[in-house]
Amino acid sequence: MHIPDGFLNVATVAATYVVSTGGVSYAVKEANKKLKEKHVPLMGVLAAFIFAAQMLNFPIVGGTSGHLIGAALAAILLGPWAAVLIMSCVLIAQSLIFQDGGLLALGANIFNMGIIASFSAYFIYRLATSVLGDGKRGRLIAGFIGAWGSVVVASVACAIELALSGASPLAVVLPAMIGLHAIIGIGEALITGAALSLVLAARADLWQLQKV
Repeated sequence: MHIPDGFLNVATVAATYVVSTGGVSYAVKEANKKLKEKHVPLMGVLAAFIFAAQMLNFPIVGGTSGHLIGAALAAILLGPWAAVLIMSCVLIAQSLIFQDGGLLALGANIFNMGIIASFSAYFIYRLATSVLGDGKRGRLIAGFIGAWGSVVVASVACAIELALSGASPLAVVLPAMIGLHAIIGIGEALITGAALSLVLAARADLWQLQKV
């Protein structure tokens, strides 16, 4: 899902940079207020895990690539603002060190995989737990649904940006992105569910849903 340079027009690049910069700045403030000291090591572990998981890319139509995102796991465990920070660090490192995603497109990639994916996972998870209950089973199923939904929603945002920039017609890129990421989302949901299950078994105290 990383967008390389040359696929977005100036207006889209500027708009996504402004939104992402503002979002990351506010995320720093909110994370400092909401997270406790015990959550700091978990942020580092999640960042390393997500960084490694995102290195597995699958080329698709429209000049982009599909892969696991990881924002759902971070958002469910630490809240969406912390997830935005984790995802931003991962995406910046990938862009600067591995050229995975363009530097000019970094704002869009942070917006899609950092902000959109984190908040969609968080709110889908909360909605699902309100229906399924807050027990272990309900939380794990809700985590599965939230992870899958976050991948699909982020892929839609990516497709719209490409279409607005004239890189690929919406009728081509939108079905391609949604179709592939609906499948990739199942893998992400399974991995997220497994990770959440391990957290519940080993350190359930770390899983305390942070409010926005």
